[in-house]
Amino acid sequence: MKKMIIASTSTIHGSGYLEYLLLTLKSFFADVKTLLFIPYARPSGITYDAYTAIAHKAFSTINIEVKGIHQFKNPKEAILNAEAIFTGGGNTFELVNQLYKNDVLSTLKEVLENGTAYLGTSAGSNICGINMKNTNDMPIVYPPSFTTLGCIPFNINAHYLDPIKGSKHMGETRETRIKEFHVFNDISVLGLREGSWLEVVDNAIYLRGKLTARLFRKNQKPIELKSGVEVLI
Repeated sequence: MKKMIIASTSTIHGSGYLEYLLLTLKSFFADVKTLLFIPYARPSGITYDAYTAIAHKAFSTINIEVKGIHQFKNPKEAILNAEAIFTGGGNTFELVNQLYKNDVLSTLKEVLENGTAYLGTSAGSNICGINMKNTNDMPIVYPPSFTTLGCIPFNINAHYLDPIKGSKHMGETRETRIKEFHVFNDISVLGLREGSWLEVVDNAIYLRGKLTARLFRKNQKPIELKSGVEVLI
């Protein structure tokens, strides 16, 4: 039975790393003593060790130890033996590139489908969808494939932004870019706003947090989903 939290971000304005989620995570990881952290997306080029230390500091407040996947000689075995797994944010292209390079994408999917508890934030949430084509990140590297975990039957657009009223910006809105995606792809996309997350329990997916999320389907008008509802595609 799948057990996942798929969050738009790790940090919201005025809050520390994962702080807004800690009460939820304390309950979600109630039986977990050690968490496996995947730092492959590493933001701003920081080291894997430094990124893992950030995650460790946050989880230590709820008495969970964190170990980075890079600290193990065999990353596949680390995933197979993990009590729970957290994939942090950063650049989705680099994250997916490293998952393929280390040959662990299919292993990660396998353990998640079999019930290993999972937390993803930002890039770590993007990979939960069918593919990574709705990331906002620049293509700083070229992964072997854009295909990702497919643990949910749609794609995630993390950090979803609504148009700012009165703005004179003439470039594409996030909604415009998703519509461009739908010219070539028939995959639903969920625009997940900051501070919102999905709770996955087996095949049921629920929107959590204080905000609505925006669901885009090909050739249909986007709809707003209220927090607490089941996301149905």
